[in-house]
Amino acid sequence: MDARTLSSGLAKRLTTLRRDIHRKPEVGLHLPETQRRVLSELEGLGLEITTGRSLSSVTAVLRGTSPDRPTSDAPVVLLRADMDALSVQEENDLEFASEISGAMHACGHDLHTSMLVGAAHMLAAQRDEIPGDVVLMFQPGEELHDGAAIMVAEGVLDAAGRRADAAYALHVFSDRGQVGSFSTRADTIMSAADTLKVTVIGRGGHSSAPYRAIDPVTLAAEMVLALQTFVTRRFDVFDPVVIGIGAISGGDLAAPNAIPERVRFSASVRSWSAASRDRFQAEVGPLLEGIAAGHRAGVVVEVLPGYPATITDSVETDFAARTITETFGADRFTRLKNPLACSEDFSRVLAKVPGSFIVLSAGEELEGGSEHADNHSARVRFSETVLTDGAALYAQLAADRLTELVRDTSPVSTSAVSTPDFSTFSSSTGSPEATAASAPTTSLEKAVR
Repeated sequence: MDARTLSSGLAKRLTTLRRDIHRKPEVGLHLPETQRRVLSELEGLGLEITTGRSLSSVTAVLRGTSPDRPTSDAPVVLLRADMDALSVQEENDLEFASEISGAMHACGHDLHTSMLVGAAHMLAAQRDEIPGDVVLMFQPGEELHDGAAIMVAEGVLDAAGRRADAAYALHVFSDRGQVGSFSTRADTIMSAADTLKVTVIGRGGHSSAPYRAIDPVTLAAEMVLALQTFVTRRFDVFDPVVIGIGAISGGDLAAPNAIPERVRFSASVRSWSAASRDRFQAEVGPLLEGIAAGHRAGVVVEVLPGYPATITDSVETDFAARTITETFGADRFTRLKNPLACSEDFSRVLAKVPGSFIVLSAGEELEGGSEHADNHSARVRFSETVLTDGAALYAQLAADRLTELVRDTSPVSTSAVSTPDFSTFSSSTGSPEATAASAPTTSLEKAVR
Protein backbone atom coordinates (compact mmCIF):
# COMPACT_ATOMS: atom_id res chain seq x y z
CA MET A 1 0.00 0.00 0.00
CA ASP A 2 1.28 3.43 -0.93
CA ALA A 3 -1.31 5.93 0.25
CA ARG A 4 1.19 8.78 0.17
CA THR A 5 1.81 8.29 -3.55
CA LEU A 6 -1.91 8.12 -4.16
CA SER A 7 -2.63 11.32 -2.26
CA SER A 8 0.07 13.27 -4.09
CA GLY A 9 -2.09 13.12 -7.20
CA LEU A 10 -4.73 15.10 -5.32
CA ALA A 11 -2.49 17.92 -4.13
CA LYS A 12 -3.68 20.56 -6.59
CA ARG A 13 -7.33 19.72 -6.10
CA LEU A 14 -7.15 19.80 -2.31
CA THR A 15 -5.17 23.04 -2.25
CA THR A 16 -7.73 24.74 -4.49
CA LEU A 17 -10.59 23.46 -2.33
CA ARG A 18 -8.92 24.55 0.89
CA ARG A 19 -8.33 28.06 -0.42
CA ASP A 20 -11.87 28.40 -1.72
CA ILE A 21 -13.29 27.41 1.67
CA HIS A 22 -10.81 29.69 3.45
CA ARG A 23 -11.95 32.69 1.41
CA LYS A 24 -15.59 32.13 2.35
CA PRO A 25 -15.61 31.10 6.03
CA GLU A 26 -18.94 30.37 7.69
CA VAL A 27 -19.55 30.27 11.44
CA GLY A 28 -21.85 28.06 13.48
CA LEU A 29 -24.29 25.34 12.55
CA HIS A 30 -25.48 26.73 9.23
CA LEU A 31 -22.80 26.67 6.52
CA PRO A 32 -24.75 26.64 3.25
CA GLU A 33 -21.89 27.63 0.95
CA THR A 34 -19.44 25.17 2.53
CA GLN A 35 -22.04 22.41 2.37
CA ARG A 36 -22.73 23.18 -1.29
CA ARG A 37 -19.02 22.98 -2.11
CA VAL A 38 -18.57 19.67 -0.29
CA LEU A 39 -21.55 18.16 -2.10
CA SER A 40 -20.09 19.32 -5.40
CA GLU A 41 -16.74 17.70 -4.59
CA LEU A 42 -18.41 14.38 -3.71
CA GLU A 43 -20.60 14.26 -6.79
CA GLY A 44 -19.98 11.25 -8.99
CA LEU A 45 -18.26 9.14 -6.34
CA GLY A 46 -21.15 6.73 -5.86
CA LEU A 47 -21.84 7.71 -2.26
CA GLU A 48 -25.07 7.57 -0.29
CA ILE A 49 -25.39 11.19 0.80
CA THR A 50 -27.74 12.84 3.26
CA THR A 51 -27.75 16.34 4.68
CA GLY A 52 -28.67 17.49 8.17
CA ARG A 53 -32.15 18.53 9.18
CA SER A 54 -31.17 21.17 11.74
CA LEU A 55 -27.62 21.97 10.61
CA SER A 56 -25.67 22.10 7.34
CA SER A 57 -24.01 18.73 7.77
CA VAL A 58 -23.11 16.23 5.07
CA THR A 59 -23.06 12.50 5.77
CA ALA A 60 -21.73 10.30 2.99
CA VAL A 61 -21.62 6.50 3.09
CA LEU A 62 -19.21 4.60 0.89
CA ARG A 63 -20.05 0.92 0.40
CA GLY A 64 -17.02 -1.23 -0.16
CA THR A 65 -17.47 -4.02 -2.73
CA SER A 66 -14.50 -6.26 -1.97
CA PRO A 67 -15.11 -10.02 -2.36
CA ASP A 68 -14.03 -10.25 1.28
CA ARG A 69 -17.01 -8.16 2.41
CA PRO A 70 -19.22 -10.15 4.82
CA THR A 71 -22.66 -10.96 3.49
CA SER A 72 -24.21 -9.44 6.62
CA ASP A 73 -23.09 -6.98 9.28
CA ALA A 74 -20.18 -5.62 7.28
CA PRO A 75 -17.88 -3.53 9.47
CA VAL A 76 -18.19 0.27 9.51
CA VAL A 77 -15.57 2.96 10.09
CA LEU A 78 -16.45 6.63 10.59
CA LEU A 79 -14.16 9.52 9.60
CA ARG A 80 -14.98 13.03 10.81
CA ALA A 81 -13.98 16.51 9.59
CA ASP A 82 -15.33 19.73 11.10
CA MET A 83 -16.16 22.54 8.64
CA ASP A 84 -16.98 25.71 10.61
CA ALA A 85 -14.93 28.87 11.06
CA LEU A 86 -14.49 31.31 13.95
CA SER A 87 -15.71 34.83 14.61
CA VAL A 88 -12.21 36.27 14.13
CA GLN A 89 -11.08 39.05 11.80
CA GLU A 90 -8.18 37.67 9.76
CA GLU A 91 -4.95 39.68 9.84
CA ASN A 92 -2.93 37.66 7.32
CA ASP A 93 -1.85 39.10 3.99
CA LEU A 94 -2.68 36.01 1.94
CA GLU A 95 -3.93 35.82 -1.62
CA PHE A 96 -6.76 33.64 -0.33
CA ALA A 97 -7.42 35.47 2.96
CA SER A 98 -10.95 35.59 4.30
CA GLU A 99 -13.32 37.77 2.28
CA ILE A 100 -15.96 37.69 5.04
CA SER A 101 -15.68 40.43 7.66
CA GLY A 102 -15.39 39.05 11.18
CA ALA A 103 -14.99 35.42 10.14
CA MET A 104 -11.86 33.31 9.64
CA HIS A 105 -10.78 29.69 9.42
CA ALA A 106 -8.42 30.21 12.36
CA CYS A 107 -8.56 26.61 13.59
CA GLY A 108 -7.80 24.78 10.36
CA HIS A 109 -11.22 23.29 9.70
CA ASP A 110 -10.84 24.25 6.03
CA LEU A 111 -7.90 21.84 5.91
CA HIS A 112 -9.86 19.06 7.65
CA THR A 113 -12.73 19.38 5.18
CA SER A 114 -10.37 19.24 2.20
CA MET A 115 -8.53 16.23 3.62
CA LEU A 116 -11.74 14.25 4.07
CA VAL A 117 -12.84 15.10 0.53
CA GLY A 118 -9.50 13.74 -0.63
CA ALA A 119 -10.01 10.56 1.37
CA ALA A 120 -13.43 10.14 -0.23
CA HIS A 121 -11.86 10.21 -3.69
CA MET A 122 -9.19 7.68 -2.73
CA LEU A 123 -11.62 5.28 -1.09
CA ALA A 124 -14.10 5.52 -3.96
CA ALA A 125 -11.32 4.67 -6.40
CA GLN A 126 -10.53 1.49 -4.45
CA ARG A 127 -14.02 0.48 -3.31
CA ASP A 128 -13.65 -2.97 -4.89
CA GLU A 129 -10.87 -3.71 -2.38
CA ILE A 130 -12.67 -2.34 0.69
CA PRO A 131 -14.50 -5.01 2.72
CA GLY A 132 -16.91 -2.77 4.59
CA ASP A 133 -18.48 0.68 4.77
CA VAL A 134 -17.05 4.12 5.49
CA VAL A 135 -19.12 6.96 6.94
CA LEU A 136 -17.76 10.40 6.05
CA MET A 137 -18.95 12.92 8.65
CA PHE A 138 -18.67 16.54 7.50
CA GLN A 139 -19.66 18.47 10.62
CA PRO A 140 -20.63 22.10 11.23
CA GLY A 141 -20.57 23.81 14.61
CA GLU A 142 -17.56 22.35 16.40
CA GLU A 143 -16.68 25.77 17.79
CA LEU A 144 -18.99 25.96 20.84
CA HIS A 145 -22.13 24.91 18.93
CA ASP A 146 -21.94 21.16 19.72
CA GLY A 147 -22.54 20.16 16.12
CA ALA A 148 -21.32 16.62 16.78
CA ALA A 149 -24.06 16.06 19.36
CA ILE A 150 -26.67 17.19 16.84
CA MET A 151 -25.30 14.91 14.14
CA VAL A 152 -25.25 12.00 16.60
CA ALA A 153 -28.89 12.72 17.47
CA GLU A 154 -29.72 12.78 13.75
CA GLY A 155 -28.18 9.33 13.28
CA VAL A 156 -24.69 9.78 11.84
CA LEU A 157 -23.27 6.88 13.87
CA ASP A 158 -25.80 4.51 12.28
CA ALA A 159 -25.77 6.04 8.80
CA ALA A 160 -24.43 2.84 7.22
CA GLY A 161 -27.32 0.80 8.64
CA ARG A 162 -25.52 -0.31 11.77
CA ARG A 163 -23.45 1.37 14.47
CA ALA A 164 -19.90 2.28 13.44
CA ASP A 165 -17.21 -0.04 14.80
CA ALA A 166 -14.49 2.63 14.96
CA ALA A 167 -14.22 6.39 14.52
CA TYR A 168 -11.30 8.71 13.81
CA ALA A 169 -10.74 12.45 13.55
CA LEU A 170 -7.71 14.56 12.63
CA HIS A 171 -7.00 18.09 13.81
CA VAL A 172 -4.24 20.46 12.73
CA PHE A 173 -2.36 22.44 15.36
CA SER A 174 0.05 25.27 14.74
CA ASP A 175 2.34 24.62 17.70
CA ARG A 176 2.84 20.88 18.08
CA GLY A 177 6.29 20.32 16.64
CA GLN A 178 7.66 19.67 13.17
CA VAL A 179 5.21 20.30 10.34
CA GLY A 180 3.77 17.00 9.17
CA SER A 181 4.29 15.15 12.45
CA PHE A 182 1.43 13.24 14.06
CA SER A 183 0.66 12.58 17.72
CA THR A 184 -2.04 11.06 19.88
CA ARG A 185 -2.47 9.23 23.15
CA ALA A 186 -4.73 6.61 24.68
CA ASP A 187 -7.37 7.51 27.26
CA THR A 188 -7.98 11.22 27.91
CA ILE A 189 -6.47 13.39 25.18
CA MET A 190 -8.45 16.61 25.74
CA SER A 191 -10.17 18.26 28.66
CA ALA A 192 -13.80 18.93 29.35
CA ALA A 193 -14.69 22.62 29.11
CA ASP A 194 -17.53 24.18 31.08
CA THR A 195 -18.49 27.80 31.76
CA LEU A 196 -19.05 29.30 35.19
CA LYS A 197 -21.21 32.44 35.40
CA VAL A 198 -21.58 34.30 38.71
CA THR A 199 -23.68 37.32 39.64
CA VAL A 200 -22.88 38.88 43.02
CA ILE A 201 -25.84 40.86 44.38
CA GLY A 202 -25.08 43.59 46.89
CA ARG A 203 -26.59 46.94 47.86
CA GLY A 204 -25.37 50.08 46.18
CA GLY A 205 -24.20 53.15 48.01
CA HIS A 206 -21.63 55.89 48.38
CA SER A 207 -18.01 54.86 48.60
CA SER A 208 -17.59 57.15 51.63
CA ALA A 209 -19.98 54.96 53.65
CA PRO A 210 -19.40 51.34 52.60
CA TYR A 211 -20.80 50.09 55.92
CA ARG A 212 -24.24 51.27 54.80
CA ALA A 213 -23.90 49.33 51.52
CA ILE A 214 -23.05 45.74 50.62
CA ASP A 215 -20.11 45.98 48.28
CA PRO A 216 -20.28 43.34 45.52
CA VAL A 217 -16.91 44.38 44.08
CA THR A 218 -14.85 43.24 47.07
CA LEU A 219 -17.01 40.14 47.37
CA ALA A 220 -16.39 39.26 43.72
CA ALA A 221 -12.66 39.69 44.30
CA GLU A 222 -12.84 37.39 47.32
CA MET A 223 -14.73 34.80 45.28
CA VAL A 224 -12.20 34.91 42.44
CA LEU A 225 -9.37 34.18 44.88
CA ALA A 226 -11.42 31.54 46.70
CA LEU A 227 -12.00 29.70 43.42
CA GLN A 228 -8.27 29.43 42.80
CA THR A 229 -7.76 28.04 46.30
CA PHE A 230 -10.71 25.71 45.81
CA VAL A 231 -9.34 24.03 42.68
CA THR A 232 -5.81 23.67 44.06
CA ARG A 233 -6.79 22.40 47.52
CA ARG A 234 -9.90 20.35 46.80
CA PHE A 235 -8.68 18.37 43.78
CA ASP A 236 -5.91 15.84 43.23
CA VAL A 237 -2.92 17.44 41.55
CA PHE A 238 -2.90 14.50 39.13
CA ASP A 239 -6.62 14.90 38.35
CA PRO A 240 -6.85 18.67 38.32
CA VAL A 241 -9.42 21.33 37.63
CA VAL A 242 -8.17 24.55 36.06
CA ILE A 243 -10.24 27.71 36.22
CA GLY A 244 -9.57 30.92 34.33
CA ILE A 245 -11.57 34.08 34.98
CA GLY A 246 -12.22 35.50 31.55
CA ALA A 247 -14.43 38.50 32.28
CA ILE A 248 -15.55 40.64 35.21
CA SER A 249 -17.83 43.67 35.13
CA GLY A 250 -19.59 45.96 37.57
CA GLY A 251 -20.00 49.62 38.35
CA ASP A 252 -19.10 52.54 36.11
CA LEU A 253 -15.58 53.74 35.41
CA ALA A 254 -16.95 57.29 35.29
CA ALA A 255 -18.31 56.97 38.84
CA PRO A 256 -15.54 55.54 41.06
CA ASN A 257 -17.25 56.91 44.16
CA ALA A 258 -20.35 54.74 43.68
CA ILE A 259 -20.69 51.18 45.01
CA PRO A 260 -22.65 49.19 42.43
CA GLU A 261 -25.57 46.88 43.05
CA ARG A 262 -24.14 43.92 41.13
CA VAL A 263 -20.92 42.48 39.80
CA ARG A 264 -20.77 39.70 37.24
CA PHE A 265 -17.88 37.46 36.30
CA SER A 266 -17.44 34.39 34.15
CA ALA A 267 -14.81 31.71 33.89
CA SER A 268 -13.72 28.76 31.79
CA VAL A 269 -13.40 25.52 33.77
CA ARG A 270 -11.23 22.67 32.48
CA SER A 271 -11.18 19.13 33.86
CA TRP A 272 -9.91 15.76 32.68
CA SER A 273 -12.14 13.25 34.47
CA ALA A 274 -15.86 12.89 35.00
CA ALA A 275 -15.32 12.62 38.76
CA SER A 276 -13.53 15.97 39.06
CA ARG A 277 -15.95 17.62 36.68
CA ASP A 278 -18.95 16.41 38.68
CA ARG A 279 -17.37 17.43 41.99
CA PHE A 280 -16.67 20.96 40.77
CA GLN A 281 -20.23 21.38 39.54
CA ALA A 282 -21.63 20.07 42.85
CA GLU A 283 -19.44 22.11 45.20
CA VAL A 284 -18.83 25.47 43.54
CA GLY A 285 -22.34 26.73 44.28
CA PRO A 286 -22.21 26.11 48.04
CA LEU A 287 -18.71 27.63 48.19
CA LEU A 288 -19.74 30.93 46.63
CA GLU A 289 -23.09 31.01 48.43
CA GLY A 290 -21.25 30.65 51.73
CA ILE A 291 -18.99 33.62 50.95
CA ALA A 292 -21.99 35.73 49.96
CA ALA A 293 -23.98 34.76 53.05
CA GLY A 294 -21.09 35.76 55.32
CA HIS A 295 -21.39 39.32 53.99
CA ARG A 296 -25.21 39.54 53.81
CA ALA A 297 -25.08 39.45 50.01
CA GLY A 298 -26.74 37.29 47.41
CA VAL A 299 -25.21 35.33 44.58
CA VAL A 300 -26.46 33.49 41.51
CA VAL A 301 -24.19 30.68 40.35
CA GLU A 302 -24.60 28.98 36.98
CA VAL A 303 -22.48 26.16 35.59
CA LEU A 304 -23.11 25.73 31.89
CA PRO A 305 -21.89 22.30 30.75
CA GLY A 306 -19.78 22.33 27.62
CA TYR A 307 -17.96 19.48 25.93
CA PRO A 308 -16.95 16.46 28.02
CA ALA A 309 -13.38 15.20 28.04
CA THR A 310 -12.25 13.58 24.81
CA ILE A 311 -11.34 10.00 25.66
CA THR A 312 -9.76 7.73 23.07
CA ASP A 313 -9.88 3.95 22.97
CA SER A 314 -6.55 2.25 23.64
CA VAL A 315 -6.99 -0.41 20.93
CA GLU A 316 -8.00 2.12 18.28
CA THR A 317 -5.23 4.50 19.33
CA ASP A 318 -2.63 1.73 19.07
CA PHE A 319 -4.00 0.94 15.62
CA ALA A 320 -3.79 4.60 14.59
CA ALA A 321 -0.22 4.84 15.85
CA ARG A 322 0.75 1.72 13.91
CA THR A 323 -0.92 3.03 10.75
CA ILE A 324 0.90 6.36 11.01
CA THR A 325 4.33 4.77 11.50
CA GLU A 326 3.79 2.27 8.69
CA THR A 327 2.57 4.95 6.30
CA PHE A 328 4.86 7.87 7.14
CA GLY A 329 7.70 6.41 9.22
CA ALA A 330 8.39 6.23 12.94
CA ASP A 331 10.04 9.65 12.93
CA ARG A 332 6.70 11.26 12.06
CA PHE A 333 4.86 10.00 15.16
CA THR A 334 5.00 10.67 18.89
CA ARG A 335 2.76 9.68 21.77
CA LEU A 336 1.59 12.63 23.82
CA LYS A 337 2.75 12.32 27.43
CA ASN A 338 -0.02 14.52 28.78
CA PRO A 339 -3.52 15.45 27.68
CA LEU A 340 -4.22 18.78 26.03
CA ALA A 341 -6.19 21.51 27.79
CA CYS A 342 -8.43 22.31 24.84
CA SER A 343 -11.77 20.60 24.22
CA GLU A 344 -13.58 18.97 21.32
CA ASP A 345 -17.11 17.85 20.51
CA PHE A 346 -15.70 14.73 18.82
CA SER A 347 -15.89 13.59 22.44
CA ARG A 348 -19.61 13.02 21.71
CA VAL A 349 -18.70 10.45 19.08
CA LEU A 350 -16.01 8.74 21.16
CA ALA A 351 -18.47 8.41 24.06
CA LYS A 352 -20.48 6.02 21.87
CA VAL A 353 -17.96 4.50 19.42
CA PRO A 354 -14.37 3.39 20.14
CA GLY A 355 -11.92 5.50 18.23
CA SER A 356 -9.03 7.93 18.32
CA PHE A 357 -8.23 11.61 17.83
CA ILE A 358 -5.02 12.48 15.99
CA VAL A 359 -3.08 15.74 16.12
CA LEU A 360 -1.31 16.87 12.96
CA SER A 361 1.29 19.64 13.27
CA ALA A 362 0.80 22.22 10.53
CA GLY A 363 1.90 25.66 11.75
CA GLU A 364 3.67 28.08 9.41
CA GLU A 365 6.19 30.57 10.73
CA LEU A 366 5.05 34.17 10.96
CA GLU A 367 6.63 36.68 8.62
CA GLY A 368 9.95 37.92 9.96
CA GLY A 369 10.34 35.34 12.72
CA SER A 370 10.14 31.75 13.81
CA GLU A 371 7.20 32.09 16.18
CA HIS A 372 3.99 30.24 15.36
CA ALA A 373 0.70 31.95 16.06
CA ASP A 374 -1.69 29.69 17.99
CA ASN A 375 -4.91 28.20 16.72
CA HIS A 376 -7.70 30.80 16.98
CA SER A 377 -5.24 33.65 16.43
CA ALA A 378 -6.09 36.23 13.75
CA ARG A 379 -2.55 35.65 12.43
CA VAL A 380 -2.37 31.85 12.47
CA ARG A 381 -1.18 30.27 9.22
CA PHE A 382 -1.30 26.59 8.34
CA SER A 383 0.96 24.79 5.91
CA GLU A 384 -0.83 23.31 2.91
CA THR A 385 1.86 20.65 2.63
CA VAL A 386 -0.08 18.58 5.16
CA LEU A 387 -3.22 18.33 3.01
CA THR A 388 -2.20 15.21 1.15
CA ASP A 389 -0.80 13.53 4.26
CA GLY A 390 -4.03 14.13 6.16
CA ALA A 391 -6.11 12.78 3.29
CA ALA A 392 -3.84 9.75 3.00
CA LEU A 393 -4.11 9.00 6.70
CA TYR A 394 -7.90 9.26 6.70
CA ALA A 395 -8.11 6.79 3.82
CA GLN A 396 -5.48 4.45 5.24
CA LEU A 397 -7.17 4.32 8.65
CA ALA A 398 -10.50 3.39 7.13
CA ALA A 399 -9.22 0.82 4.66
CA ASP A 400 -6.83 -0.92 7.04
CA ARG A 401 -9.24 -0.97 9.98
CA LEU A 402 -12.03 -2.47 7.89
CA THR A 403 -9.61 -5.14 6.68
CA GLU A 404 -8.57 -5.94 10.26
CA LEU A 405 -12.16 -6.06 11.47
CA VAL A 406 -13.04 -8.58 8.75
CA ARG A 407 -9.97 -10.66 9.56
CA ASP A 408 -10.86 -10.66 13.25
CA THR A 409 -14.32 -12.11 12.54
CA SER A 410 -13.61 -14.22 9.46
CA PRO A 411 -13.48 -18.02 9.81
CA VAL A 412 -10.90 -18.14 7.04
CA SER A 413 -7.19 -17.58 7.49
CA THR A 414 -5.92 -14.04 7.91
CA SER A 415 -4.04 -14.24 4.61
CA ALA A 416 -7.34 -14.70 2.74
CA VAL A 417 -8.45 -11.10 3.31
CA SER A 418 -6.58 -8.67 1.09
CA THR A 419 -5.56 -5.14 1.99
CA PRO A 420 -6.47 -2.39 -0.51
CA ASP A 421 -3.55 -1.46 -2.75
CA PHE A 422 -3.86 2.29 -3.07
CA SER A 423 -0.72 2.49 -5.19
CA THR A 424 -2.74 1.41 -8.25
CA PHE A 425 -4.79 4.58 -8.05
CA SER A 426 -2.27 6.76 -9.88
CA SER A 427 -0.77 4.19 -12.23
CA SER A 428 -3.97 2.64 -13.55
CA THR A 429 -6.36 5.55 -13.63
CA GLY A 430 -4.21 8.54 -14.38
CA SER A 431 -6.30 10.89 -12.24
CA PRO A 432 -8.74 10.83 -9.32
CA GLU A 433 -11.38 12.36 -11.56
CA ALA A 434 -11.16 9.45 -14.00
CA THR A 435 -11.57 6.92 -11.22
CA ALA A 436 -14.48 8.83 -9.71
CA ALA A 437 -16.27 8.91 -13.05
CA SER A 438 -16.19 5.11 -13.26
CA ALA A 439 -17.76 4.65 -9.81
CA PRO A 440 -21.50 3.88 -9.55
CA THR A 441 -23.59 6.96 -9.00
CA THR A 442 -27.15 5.73 -8.56
CA SER A 443 -27.19 6.34 -4.79
CA LEU A 444 -26.31 10.01 -5.24
CA GLU A 445 -30.01 10.79 -5.66
CA LYS A 446 -30.20 10.53 -1.87
CA ALA A 447 -28.34 13.83 -1.66
CA VAL A 448 -31.51 15.74 -2.49
CA ARG A 449 -33.36 16.46 0.70
